[in-house]
Amino acid sequence: MFWLKVADVALFTFHTLIVLFNCTGWIWKKTRRWHLVTMGAVIFSWFFLGIWFGFGYCLCTDLHWRVRIALGEKVTEQTYVQYLVERLTGWRPNADLASNVTAAVFAVALGLSLWLNIRDWRARGSGSV
Repeated sequence: MFWLKVADVALFTFHTLIVLFNCTGWIWKKTRRWHLVTMGAVIFSWFFLGIWFGFGYCLCTDLHWRVRIALGEKVTEQTYVQYLVERLTGWRPNADLASNVTAAVFAVALGLSLWLNIRDWRARGSGSV
């Protein structure tokens, strides 16, 4: 039981940091390449693994839910963002709202990351960086 509790805290921490990084990692020049990597991993999970496990499948969420179930918790959230918001604020948004906001923020962050990474790559090629 001790290790399940450790895993619960570790997964909550890791997954929350990934979510926050995916929202903001495009901002800093030094993290932009890593941001594309983590965004690519999310796309891979949501769309490629989603072929087998359902659209929007997240490996981190799946692992965390399995740990929570093993701890005897009843998992009633449909998305990790729903769980995160409720755990941090006490308010649970409905699943559609959580999914729509997640998709919108993800799309904006991905667009900004692609634009800034391409701009940085071009600037390096011209020698202005």
